[in-house]
Formats: sequence, C-alpha cells, structure tokens
Amino acid sequence: MESPDVNSELAEHRVDYSDAGLDAADLAPAPLEQFHRWWDEASSDPRIAEPNAVVLATVDAGGLPDARTVLLKGADARGFVFYTNLGSAKARQLAAAPHAALVLPWHPQQRQVRVRGEVEQVSRDESAAYFATRPRGSQLGAHASRQSAEVASREDLARAYEAAAARFPEPGAVPLPDGWGGFLVRPVEVELWVGRRSRLHDRLVYLSVTGEPAPLDDAGAWRVVRRQP
Repeated sequence: MESPDVNSELAEHRVDYSDAGLDAADLAPAPLEQFHRWWDEASSDPRIAEPNAVVLATVDAGGLPDARTVLLKGADARGFVFYTNLGSAKARQLAAAPHAALVLPWHPQQRQVRVRGEVEQVSRDESAAYFATRPRGSQLGAHASRQSAEVASREDLARAYEAAAARFPEPGAVPLPDGWGGFLVRPVEVELWVGRRSRLHDRLVYLSVTGEPAPLDDAGAWRVVRRQP
C-alpha cells in the first residue's frame, strides 16, 4: 500500500475564511476589555475545546526558539498568567531571557490573539492560591514530575506519582511544591487577528505608547495600528 503524498496534501489543503472582518472602530478602548469580549465568545463556543490553550514561545541559551502549549490561567490589568514547574525548560529559558510571545489560536472562530512582552514570576502567595484550586491529581502530578527532565519509563513516572500520593494522603491538603509557580507576561503589544478572504486578513494591534509594558486597562497607554497580513 502506497503512502499518501503528504506534501501534496499539505500544499493543496485550504480553508475558506469568511469575510466578517474587524475594524478599529469596533475595538474596545483598552486591550483588556477587548480580550474579555473575545474570551467570552471563545469560552462559550462548543467548537473550542480548550479556549485557554495558549502557545508559549521562548528562546533558549543558544538563541534557538522553543514553543509549546500551556494553559492560560489569568488575564488582568497586569497581563497574562500561566503556571509551570520552575525547573522546566520553559522556566529556565525565561529566567535567562525574560521575554515571551503568546498565541491563542481560536481556529473555529477564525481568530487569534497574539501577545509579546516581558515576563516575571508571580508571587508565591499568588501561585499557592491558584495551586489550591487545582484537582488533587494535578497537584500530586506537580510533586511527581521533574518537568522536562529525562525519565527511564512511564512506570518510573507512575511510581513517583504513587510516592507523592502516599506522602500527602487524603483528606489532607497537597501543598504547593517548592519548584512550582506562575509567570506573568506583561505585554508591549496585543494583536487581534481575523481571517479574511484571499488571505487579506485583518490584524489590529494595540501597541504600548512608551514601548514598555503598560496596564492593559489603561486606554491612554495604548495606540492601535493596522498591520498588513
């Protein structure tokens, strides 16, 4: 049986975008309000299984870009928050080069939110408050996993999980691990992308007036530009 011609399939695959469009006059005065508008629509859309799934891009010590999907767990005037093992590859990369890009790809709605900015760790108290809301299994998994480190087998990972479960038996609480916490991306730009016909997509971008991270709820701190697709 012949293998399918993947290159031909990739080259020929097309999605016909609608022509709903996005105009600057339709945007909220500040990026946080606009994000909330789009989030409300994405989170209530049954076609989008995980609306808070966000692609996080960082750079390693050699300048090689790295990207992965994480879960967005906060969006407020400061910026966008996600959580991870502080010994993971992403955390080590952010410690060395505290800048990142985020992409929320809401494909069924033919929308993307793109963010670029500076990164800092959130406080341990904030991390602990979020950690306490996680399902118990996820809490134990955070204790069991040395994220990004090599592991000999799936069985070794399962044994580490079982050890964590024995260390923190029910009904007691599972404490925040020492090496686990949150990162805040403080944007200098927030782009709203909408697919359009003939690949003439709409790209409207909030840019910080100063070029430095600014409060996302302060309309006076941002200007809006249209970029070519």
